[in-house]
Amino acid sequence: MRFSQSSLPGAFIVSLEPHADVRGLFARTVCEEEFARAGLNGRFVQQSLSWNPRAGTLRGMHFQKPPHAEDKLVRVTRGAVFDVIVDLRPGSETERKWFGLELSADNRLQLYIPKGFAHGFQTLAADTEVLYQMTEPFHAGAASGFRWDDASVAVEWPQAQSRLIGERDLALPFLAEAS
Repeated sequence: MRFSQSSLPGAFIVSLEPHADVRGLFARTVCEEEFARAGLNGRFVQQSLSWNPRAGTLRGMHFQKPPHAEDKLVRVTRGAVFDVIVDLRPGSETERKWFGLELSADNRLQLYIPKGFAHGFQTLAADTEVLYQMTEPFHAGAASGFRWDDASVAVEWPQAQSRLIGERDLALPFLAEAS
């Protein structure tokens, strides 16, 4: 695996190093030792799958509050998303800044998201699956988030013919009220 620093310190784009032959390919997606060498926590205790039948589905922006804040590794196993993170770490040079990239089954990129970041995505293709691995289990009382269209963050989401957003995400507050 190769770890490339994103524009937000602590968040990394993880590129797989596949080994191909006549059968197809093989690649490790997680190796605790390799993550540790990169200074990252690679011990994941929960894995979740999000299936999204429609292009334009938007989920976010989500995070868990301390003491249940989590590091997260996100990858797409089918389809494609525009994946977005927002730095919420108080005092960070990049506080309230966002970073986005396309994750897809074709490019096989992963995004490592450290504690103190919010996460969301918009599907770019129908029938998209997103796999999340987290360093903390889900705690409903620590779950939080803010609106995907918060003007104080101003994420430049891709255009979509129509967006599908769940009621929970539509009811999220703006970041100023969520913090």
